[in-house]
Amino acid sequence: MKIIKNTIIQGKHSKPILTDYFYKENNQAKSIVIFCHGYKGYKDWGSWNIMADLFAMADLFFVKFNFSHNGGTVENPIDFPDLEAFASNNYSIEMDDLESVIHSVLNDKQFENEIDKTNITLIGHSRGGGIVVLKASQNQKISKVISWNGISDIEARFPKGEALEAWRTAGVGYIENTRTKQQMPNKFQVYEDFMANKEKLHIQSAIEKLSIPHLIVQGTADTVVLPQEAHNMHKWNKKSDLYFVENMNHALGNTQPWEHDDLPKEMDEVVLVSILFIKKG
Repeated sequence: MKIIKNTIIQGKHSKPILTDYFYKENNQAKSIVIFCHGYKGYKDWGSWNIMADLFAMADLFFVKFNFSHNGGTVENPIDFPDLEAFASNNYSIEMDDLESVIHSVLNDKQFENEIDKTNITLIGHSRGGGIVVLKASQNQKISKVISWNGISDIEARFPKGEALEAWRTAGVGYIENTRTKQQMPNKFQVYEDFMANKEKLHIQSAIEKLSIPHLIVQGTADTVVLPQEAHNMHKWNKKSDLYFVENMNHALGNTQPWEHDDLPKEMDEVVLVSILFIKKG
C-alpha cells in the first residue's frame, strides 16, 4: 500500500490544500475517488484514515484533503489553529478547492500509470455532500457522485429574520465546537457569497441536472442533517440510489479521536455500500 500524506496543492485562494493519497502502487489504472470532509471537519478526523485504507485495498485510488480555509494549517492539519481562515471560508472557495484537487490528481505525473482518468467518483460527508453534488453537475469529468448524510439545501442552513440581521450588523457570528470548546467564527461574507452565487450553489437544481450514477447514503438517527433531506434529493433525481443505515448518527458512528483499528460498524456499512456502487458497471 502506498500512502502519501500532507502533500501541498496550491489552489486559487492563497492558502494550501493539504492532500493525502492512498493506493496500491502496481502500475494499473484505478478508478479515482476524491473525498470531501464536512463543516468543522478535516481529512484526518475520526476513522477517515482507516476508511482510506479500505478504499485503496479495493483497488481504488483514494484522495482526501483539507479545504484550504477549513481552519487547519500545514504544521497542524488537525483541529483549528487558524480560526481567521475558518471565518473566511465559504462555499465558492470549497468549490474552487475541489476543482484544484481534481486538476492536480489528473495532471500529476507521478500518478499517470496508477489512475483511470475517465473514472472519477466524488464522495462528500455532510456539507461536503452538498459540495460534491454541485461539482458533479458542473464538471463533465465526474463519473459518479456519493453523499454521506449530505445537505440538500444551503440557504436553509442560514439564520432568518432578526438573527440574520444581527449577524449582518455584527459582521461575524460564533458557534461553539463542543469537543475543542473553541468559539468558531463565521463572517457574514459566507452569506453574501452564497447570495451572489445562489444559482451555482443551488443543490436541487444541480441534482435535477445529474445524468451520472448518484448514491445517497443517510443515517436514520442523524439529527443534524435529517433523513428528509435524503428523501428530497432522491425525489429530485428518481434515478439515484437511496440507502439508509439504521441507527447511524451524523458522524457515521465516528468520534474524534478514533482509537480503534476498525471502522465503527455503521461506517463499515457505508464504505462497503459505496465501494460496491463505485465498482458497479
